[in-house]
Amino acid sequence: MAPHDQTPAPEPGPGALVGFDVDLTAQEIQRRAQVLAALGPDWDPVEVLRGEEQAYDLLYSGLDADQQRIHDDLVAAGVLPRRPGGGRAAA
Repeated sequence: MAPHDQTPAPEPGPGALVGFDVDLTAQEIQRRAQVLAALGPDWDPVEVLRGEEQAYDLLYSGLDADQQRIHDDLVAAGVLPRRPGGGRAAA
């Protein structure tokens, strides 16, 4: 059959879902550029990660035995990330 002889698809009824695509590439690029501009030229991701590691060490330092057990259980359950040095909280 020639393409002009094909029967058109029926119109969707009320409440029917109609598919469509939206390309958000340009908006995503603009959003990322705005985030980087807001962070500024002095933003150092490596230093930020070091600060997060130090904060984590401080947060979980000095735990008593019961707190350490709970911490270890949470690490084993995957709730808290496993840390270098066996995954135990800092002493």
